[in-house]
Amino acid sequence: MGVTLTLLKSLVPYLGPAVMLGYPLYQSIRAIESPFKEDDEQWLTYWVIYSFIALFELAADRVLEMIPIWPMVKILLIFWLILPQFRGACFLYRNYVRRGLYNIQTQKDHLDDEHTYDYNEKQKKLLRMMSSDARVAVAQYISEYGPNAFDKLITSATKQSAKNKTSPRTTPPKTPKSPIRLLFDKAKFHHSPPS
Repeated sequence: MGVTLTLLKSLVPYLGPAVMLGYPLYQSIRAIESPFKEDDEQWLTYWVIYSFIALFELAADRVLEMIPIWPMVKILLIFWLILPQFRGACFLYRNYVRRGLYNIQTQKDHLDDEHTYDYNEKQKKLLRMMSSDARVAVAQYISEYGPNAFDKLITSATKQSAKNKTSPRTTPPKTPKSPIRLLFDKAKFHHSPPS
């Protein structure tokens, strides 16, 4: 047991960078090239968690120097984060980091913006389909015209989209515009709230 522990301690300086940087780097490149989202999530979350570990080590350097098993614990933690059987990075991100960041952002939004607006389910569904630039445009629209105008705009765009899909045509059918496209056409060309 003593020989194994000594051998492991001597390998930590070499094993650490290979496990913490080499393998994740290789897998991240493979994830970029693959068409699947799951591996992207795993490796993006790994780098987020690894960044937190590196920041923690910088902040607690003096304390960690007094803990002789920290390098081994760190290697085991990294193995747990990267092994596909555990997907520890995704677990930590979903259960702790995302919640913490969401709470911080929510508090910041409430402090920074006195016009904080809680979206209803219909609005949330629509916002999830939009790009970040589109969400910014919606936030500007709401701050300018108010949340009721946004509701009216969504309702109007949905009705127009449904009308385009069901109306009889004498000319060849056009591809119907999505509610999102209709929403932005209205917001772009009619700078007043819908009636």
